[in-house]
Amino acid sequence: MRRILLFVPLLIFIGLGYFLWRGLSIDPTELPSARLNQPFPQFQLASLTEPERMMTEADLKGRPALVNVWATWCPTCKEEHTFLNQLAQQGVTIYGINYKDEPLKAREWLKRYLDPYAEVVLDQEGSLGIDLGVYGAPETYVIDAQGVIRYRHVGAVDATVWKQLKQVMDQLAGGDA
Repeated sequence: MRRILLFVPLLIFIGLGYFLWRGLSIDPTELPSARLNQPFPQFQLASLTEPERMMTEADLKGRPALVNVWATWCPTCKEEHTFLNQLAQQGVTIYGINYKDEPLKAREWLKRYLDPYAEVVLDQEGSLGIDLGVYGAPETYVIDAQGVIRYRHVGAVDATVWKQLKQVMDQLAGGDA
């Protein structure tokens, strides 16, 4: 019995080693999305640029598009913003969700750094973010013309990420994105 007890610390060490090794091999940008292949969640929130106008998920339908969750307090959002402006200039439709932010700061941000968004939903309380399963900003979703979520990316959008997003959008548009 004593000999078996000598192997217990070794077995515990091997078990911990396995879980640490497994944890290091997980890519944090590939977080699962419960909303994948489901309609964009229902919402009724104010427009950031026209606060008197209420927006709903119907405002995001009509063509394949990106939906970008961003905030002025998010340093990574600032990093990706220039690239989003380039995409918008190329004709890519991008909707914004201003997440847990102050409207005045968000409007000033868009004046200062330019506005790549076709529309911006003001999600001050984070309720839409919760319904989407947002872990934090930035996150970007690809939606089809019917408003169904087809892809989710956690983190900044750059040229490398855009290649993946563009592939999905090209498939949705039949090759014309």
